[in-house]
Amino acid sequence: MNIFCSGIGGIGLSAYASLQKAAGYTVAGSDRSDSALLQSLREQGIEISLKQDGSALPDACDLLVYSEAIPADAPERKRARELGIRSISYFQGLGEISKDFFVVAVCGTHGKSSTTAMAARVLIEAGKDPSVVVGTKVRELDGKNFRKGKSDLFLLEACEYRKSFHSLSPDIVLMTNVDGDHFDAFKDMQEYHKAFSDFLSILPPDGVVITHGQDPDAKRIAMGSGRKFVDADAFPLPKLSTPGEHMRQNARLVLALAEVLKIPQKKAEDSLSGFAGTWRRMEVKGERDGITIVDDYAHHPKEIRATLAAMREAYPERRIVCVFQPHTHDRTLKLYDDFLVSFKDADVLIVPDVYDARHDIETATVDLPRFVKDIATGSDVKAIEGHTLSETEKMLWGAILKSGDVLVCMGAGDITQLAGRMMS
Repeated sequence: MNIFCSGIGGIGLSAYASLQKAAGYTVAGSDRSDSALLQSLREQGIEISLKQDGSALPDACDLLVYSEAIPADAPERKRARELGIRSISYFQGLGEISKDFFVVAVCGTHGKSSTTAMAARVLIEAGKDPSVVVGTKVRELDGKNFRKGKSDLFLLEACEYRKSFHSLSPDIVLMTNVDGDHFDAFKDMQEYHKAFSDFLSILPPDGVVITHGQDPDAKRIAMGSGRKFVDADAFPLPKLSTPGEHMRQNARLVLALAEVLKIPQKKAEDSLSGFAGTWRRMEVKGERDGITIVDDYAHHPKEIRATLAAMREAYPERRIVCVFQPHTHDRTLKLYDDFLVSFKDADVLIVPDVYDARHDIETATVDLPRFVKDIATGSDVKAIEGHTLSETEKMLWGAILKSGDVLVCMGAGDITQLAGRMMS
């Protein structure tokens, strides 16, 4: 079978492409810009085009798999329709390749990638030999975002955006939290929570839901599923190499999973104690001029609070300078008040321009000077407007950073490039 992946540079679709290539299929794909992920795919023998005008899609293609970022009127999807090529989304594709496995799915508003990575470490070290798909690069997977195992166990990260996870067939679900996000796709919290309830309804009658019993919304949704409920909060908070209460809470879910899968608790605890984090999750890039540079994916208010609290725990005596790039106008406006109080553990905050990832559906824009001023008041932090990332970089080196600082570059957009440049 010949498979073409449109938007192959995405963290999820690149893992799908790798697994299908490892299964013996012919895989090619396209993306709009080059990246380290694309280079890794090339090294696996996957042909990549940086043109997405339809010309890269071969006539002899059996299946087009597209990223959620590729709209229905994109040239490659239009050409696939013209040629009669079957087309499915990434999560539909992931559902198809995992449906005959015993699936452990990790869902939730945040914490999915870290929890999946922790679970992968425990399962691998326990000899379970799972296949894995995770939304980040993981040390335990040799720096990759996938693993092709030989057992019937498939561990994967399940995203709720546009109800994508409804394409999966889980047997066990780890639900980190249901705090609410993606309100461009969900009209309110009720609809958001219903998406999780519907996901749990896919579980077989003997399926298992693992979540935090002290989280009232998560517990209500889990109990309402009619499936076996395992309370992760009945397990001890394990010791980790990675700082942060939120990471320890994620690890509790994995301890509960270990018990369900009959992995000895001591073995799971020992395995978790060596977990050292993942790509773009409080990732220490290195030191420059006495400054510790950290790259982090947090873009939701609760993620920001958790990450900065973890940074304060890890560096109690050092000044924390945070550069936060808001991700989409829609998210920033709908969670506006929550953002304002999320930066209390930072000493200095710089807010560059909003990363406009979904400009085709944005209906309003953020008044950035007002947003920065409101954060300064709400979080009692020195907050500065950064404008472009280049201007932010000049500002950091020119008048803000000093030896001994911890710089946290935070957000889901191209802010990660700033973290890389700060090291060069």
